[in-house]
Amino acid sequence: MNSNDITESVRKLHTYEKIPYDLLLLAEETIEAIDKYIKDSEIFVLEKKNKILGVYVLQPIDERNIEIKYIAVDEKFQGQGIGTFLLEYAIFEAKKRGLETITIGTGDCGIKQLQLYQKVGFEIFDVKKNFFVDNYPEPIYENGRLCRDMVMLQKQL
Repeated sequence: MNSNDITESVRKLHTYEKIPYDLLLLAEETIEAIDKYIKDSEIFVLEKKNKILGVYVLQPIDERNIEIKYIAVDEKFQGQGIGTFLLEYAIFEAKKRGLETITIGTGDCGIKQLQLYQKVGFEIFDVKKNFFVDNYPEPIYENGRLCRDMVMLQKQL
């Protein structure tokens, strides 16, 4: 699938629809952790032929700022530009709402994620020390490394 093929629709998930936990669990360790934020957030899905290929979750910080809490692409469709498309769509949605900033966080060992976020214009503005050590019962490893800190990135809109 290439960017010209992304004629799939991105839409807000209705409250009566099933939350796509299978995809969200690619971005978060547990359903309990997802449920901490999901009620105060909006879920957007990217679909093709009634199959959800990707998801992102927006949570308001205040009336001028929003955070992408989760972003995930079905493993079968990763590496095809869908993650970049979803990030750009989230930025578009935030701009359309007249917001000032959009924020996203990732683990300090999430090299691909950091590169992707910076590629679309996010800049590191904070590091939450020991976030993953203090907030998760089990250690989280990514790319063979223990995730300790949450790297926070922000884009001015």
